[in-house]
Amino acid sequence: MPLSWIDWLLVLGMLALLLVGVRRSNRHSSSVADFLAAGRSAGRYLVGVASGIAGLGAISIVGNLEMNFIAGFSMSWWGMTTSVVVMIVTLSGWVIYRFRETRCLTLAEFFERRYSRRFRIFAGTICFVSGIVNFGIFPAVGARFFVNYCGFPETLALGPLAVPVFPLTMIVLLGLALYFVFSGGQVTVIVTDFLQGTFVNLVFVLVCGWLIWKVVSWDQIFTALASAPTEASLINPFKTGHVEDFNFWYFLIGIGGLIYGKMSWQGTQAYNSSATSAHEAKMGEAIGMWKFAPQSLFLMFVPVVIYTVLHHPDFASVAEGINTHLAGVERDAIRSQLRAPLVLVEILPHGLLGAFLAVMLAAFISTHDTYLHSWGSIFVQDILLPLRGGKPLAPKQHLGALRFSILGVAVFIFLFSLLFQQSQYIFLFFAITGAIFAGGSGAVIIGGLYWRRGTTAAAWAAMTTGMVISVGGIIAHQVVDDFPINGQQFWALSMGASLVVYAAVSLLGRRGDFNLDRLLHRGEYAVADDTVVGDGVVTRLQRLFLFTPEFSRRDKVLYLLTYAWTFFWFTLFVIGTVYNLTHDVADASWTRFWKWYVGVQFVTASVVFVWFTLGGVADLRRMFARLRAVERVAGDDGVVR
Repeated sequence: MPLSWIDWLLVLGMLALLLVGVRRSNRHSSSVADFLAAGRSAGRYLVGVASGIAGLGAISIVGNLEMNFIAGFSMSWWGMTTSVVVMIVTLSGWVIYRFRETRCLTLAEFFERRYSRRFRIFAGTICFVSGIVNFGIFPAVGARFFVNYCGFPETLALGPLAVPVFPLTMIVLLGLALYFVFSGGQVTVIVTDFLQGTFVNLVFVLVCGWLIWKVVSWDQIFTALASAPTEASLINPFKTGHVEDFNFWYFLIGIGGLIYGKMSWQGTQAYNSSATSAHEAKMGEAIGMWKFAPQSLFLMFVPVVIYTVLHHPDFASVAEGINTHLAGVERDAIRSQLRAPLVLVEILPHGLLGAFLAVMLAAFISTHDTYLHSWGSIFVQDILLPLRGGKPLAPKQHLGALRFSILGVAVFIFLFSLLFQQSQYIFLFFAITGAIFAGGSGAVIIGGLYWRRGTTAAAWAAMTTGMVISVGGIIAHQVVDDFPINGQQFWALSMGASLVVYAAVSLLGRRGDFNLDRLLHRGEYAVADDTVVGDGVVTRLQRLFLFTPEFSRRDKVLYLLTYAWTFFWFTLFVIGTVYNLTHDVADASWTRFWKWYVGVQFVTASVVFVWFTLGGVADLRRMFARLRAVERVAGDDGVVR
């Protein structure tokens, strides 16, 4: 179905909204700290919504559609295994609270303050290299979606020249992202990401409502899902033994990664420093238990609809055309990525076609401007400036270096996307490339923030161990077809080995405790601007709920609501698991459960959209007021003097 003028008007309207956000925000960015961390002035809802869409991205939407097409509803059940772990990690402020207390602008700045400048350069280099390699396929996956969704031709005639449309599309998309990040750094990025995140959440809810109301029925969905092989069920999560890659072990490794790898991934690193205080950073994490409701609904339900269209006889003519198109694609990985956009073009009406295209454009821009900002900043802050021996640049030169570095990252990922031959599912590629840094960094971060005995030698050893294992995994997958250990499993190996090495080297090394109070600005080192005054003293019972003296009444209500919601689903998971292990549960019972589950998620997503939109708008106003009033400090530039 070709796009109509209504569809293109929606896309242009979304772009116009973003341009208004750029003009409104760039005037407030006037220092290095503003460019790198929005002047540490963002509230919880602003951080929550903006970082949510920044971490999603067009490539993640395609990857989730790809993954859940393979696993169906079953993945959502096993996903509940992580709910309590996620809750404890987020509500406790694990890692993020202490990192914000350091007032560091990048993770590797913390590494210099905790370990040494040489280690900062070493870790910053690994982080930068693994990040841009991981980032390298983003433009290709995004552009491939737009070319196929919009029905662009392979070439565009410009006089006597036939210009390939695929690289041209990447250039246009990357140009938009560069414009946003160049305009005002993190101030502009966080504002436009919030606007994009709000728009995306609205469209996700509308698309899901339309699909179940007008396109497919529940009978069609479950008839199609029932056609899957017996031991690769898309309905019954206890019959998924033959689901490759995205199975129980994928989630089990993911649980460990949630704890060990907290804040290891630096693609959205500026958000770790942008909150007004450590408490607000923790609360931004806490609302993360809710902010993904619209995204989770869409990324769970839409792949099931796509599977139905391709497997139910009522849609045979549509499926035939799509399968014919896919048959002409040589590589399985690319064929898997194209499946969802081709189906959506056929089943969405005009208006929603354009709205979803605008969603993908927003998701592309939000991730690319954020990641360009992150990796470009890391190169300057954690490699270039430390190599200068800690000699700072003048603010104007510093900002110029940051912009030039960001441009260099854009050129690299454009060339990488043109040349790299992707052979794995998107999320497995993410796992193995991200583990180059994240495999070892988890031990270094946790040990540095929570253990006075952690040593510099241990940090070097752990980081090297994680890097060697992960690079070995990348080489193995490039040399050996169908290598038996996938990217997720290599990640698990690198995490476990690095943690053991860090602990062993620290215990066997020199004795002496590091001054964590100074690093975390506690006690006599406290910073007045970071102090949050809440309701005051908390009782022992309240401490069990992770309340602190910084908590206000609304903070406590949010936590209690989150506890109730999480334990409800986890209790349901435990009871359901025990019952299924002791009884033979028919697929018909699971179909009734999934119908009810989708309904509950739809209502929740709708409420969260309204709640977070109102909270984010209020945070925007407060952020602009702070940026107008704050007194800039020239030395607040991430350089350890």
